[in-house]
Amino acid sequence: MSLSFQYPRLTKDNYDSWSIRVKAILGSQGAWEIVSDGFVEPDEDAALILIQKFEKDKKKDQHALSIIHQCLDDAVFEKVANASTSKEAWGILENSHKGVDKVKKVRLQILRGEFEALHQEASESISDYFTRVLSIVNQMKRNGESIEDVRVIEKILRSLHQKFDHVVVAIEENRDLENLSIDELNGSLRVHEERMNKHKKEPLEQVLLVKHSSAERGSAISRGRGRGQGRGYSHGGSRGHDRNQEVKRVDDEKPRGNP
Repeated sequence: MSLSFQYPRLTKDNYDSWSIRVKAILGSQGAWEIVSDGFVEPDEDAALILIQKFEKDKKKDQHALSIIHQCLDDAVFEKVANASTSKEAWGILENSHKGVDKVKKVRLQILRGEFEALHQEASESISDYFTRVLSIVNQMKRNGESIEDVRVIEKILRSLHQKFDHVVVAIEENRDLENLSIDELNGSLRVHEERMNKHKKEPLEQVLLVKHSSAERGSAISRGRGRGQGRGYSHGGSRGHDRNQEVKRVDDEKPRGNP
């Protein structure tokens, strides 16, 4: 059974993630080196071994170029339609989407501002916040920023919601941030988050249990009153019936006068 492979498509907004995925695909085919370094065409007097190597590299290059073509839609393909090598096509795409150094610097400044402005929302989970932080960090790295893990860790600890203040103090006092990994911090904070959610959930369950018990007691009292009222009406009705019978007997026993 053969499975069809879906190549990632380049759009105007996804070049960074697209390039990472396509590099991995080209690498798995042993073709990324030819894309990044290119190859040199031998002169007429080159030895046979060099000519054979060139032919092999040329074939690998065309294979890489065909993979790049499959990752483009018709509009983007027009930009590289005249490129004869994979290196040339890759350079065109990189320059048109990622921009020259000046554009990269401007984009990096924007990302730095977004990084510094990061703060966890009150309803945002630790997992979601880490995803948001690391997304910006990865974009900064792809645009040339050298950012160490300890800087990311310090930023996360500074920007957590105030409900984690006691946890942050404990981590800063008891852990060496220089030797703490981002994954370890993530795991530690998620454990504390689960405990906090559990403590928050238990009082709510107790309140619901008390309300349920009160409702059951109220229902039982109402049923008891209903049964008592039923018995009272029954006895009253029986006594009224007996009195009517007694009056009737007295009337029957009275002497009747002459007509």
